[in-house]
Amino acid sequence: MGFLKGRDFLKLLDFTPAEIEKLIDTAIDYKQKKKNGVFHDDYKGKNIALIFEKTSTRTRCSFEVAAHDLGMHVTYLDPTGSQIGKKESIADTARVLSSIYDGIEYRGYGQEIVEELAKYSKVPVWNGLTNEFHPTQILADFMTIKEQFGSLKGIKLVYMGDARYNMGNSLMVGCAKMGMEFVACAPEKYFPNKELIKTCEEIAKTTGAKLSFNTSVDEAVKGANVIYTDVWVSMGEPDSVWEERIKELSPYRVTTSVMNKADKNAVFMHCLPAFHDLKTVIGKEMGKKFGITEMEVTDEVFESERSIVFEEAENRMHTIKAVMASTL
Repeated sequence: MGFLKGRDFLKLLDFTPAEIEKLIDTAIDYKQKKKNGVFHDDYKGKNIALIFEKTSTRTRCSFEVAAHDLGMHVTYLDPTGSQIGKKESIADTARVLSSIYDGIEYRGYGQEIVEELAKYSKVPVWNGLTNEFHPTQILADFMTIKEQFGSLKGIKLVYMGDARYNMGNSLMVGCAKMGMEFVACAPEKYFPNKELIKTCEEIAKTTGAKLSFNTSVDEAVKGANVIYTDVWVSMGEPDSVWEERIKELSPYRVTTSVMNKADKNAVFMHCLPAFHDLKTVIGKEMGKKFGITEMEVTDEVFESERSIVFEEAENRMHTIKAVMASTL
């Protein structure tokens, strides 16, 4: 039986530091079992539904493999496979699916959608990403940091670039909860939501966390243990914003020079996918249009020994497994 039995996993604000730490430790335990070939299919007979209004490689694969490892069956509903909010209300969808399934994952748009699903669902609902929060990603990030440094407390994480949405928000919340140092490094207009900053500052008073917001790259990255970035343009945003973001955020690209200004043992992290070269359709288009070969991170940093992005990507599966097992 999971220690969070019956709970939803919608945002890290809903959990105590001890609960977050236990989820990470549970994920580390599951990872060791998987590496050692120890079966952990304790959830045979369980069925889960994955609602993806926004498609994803890592999130879908992580949920599906985690579910299979735990012995569960999965139904994947892509953007055309569900009537949620179209022909059927969110409340009705929640009541129908929770009478058939033991757990429901939602990846899509507003946080209010996943919150409403959870309100009307009789079974746990898990947030696979909304516009505002991406809690399963942060668990994977923090698991990776703990593996790298042995602890989370006091770790300085600098988020470079657009910190207004799910990744900037969620990393700030996570750092506040876990007594870490969070720095958003960007032009002022790209800082997180002011109300959320206030909430996190209140949390930080109880955990010893530090939060700061800096437009200077040199000041922000000094002594940093983790340099983190994400794509400059989120899914669903119009092409018209590319030019503005490239112009305003290029000074905040993660380069070897930036990494060298951080702590000598600093690591680079990214939730992926990354525009570090021109080997994607969008990358080629933007390269041709704006005369650039990389965006938020240089290929040199991305492919360097300091980059732990693929360990981080693998850990999505282990932490999602921990979330599902702990709440079912």
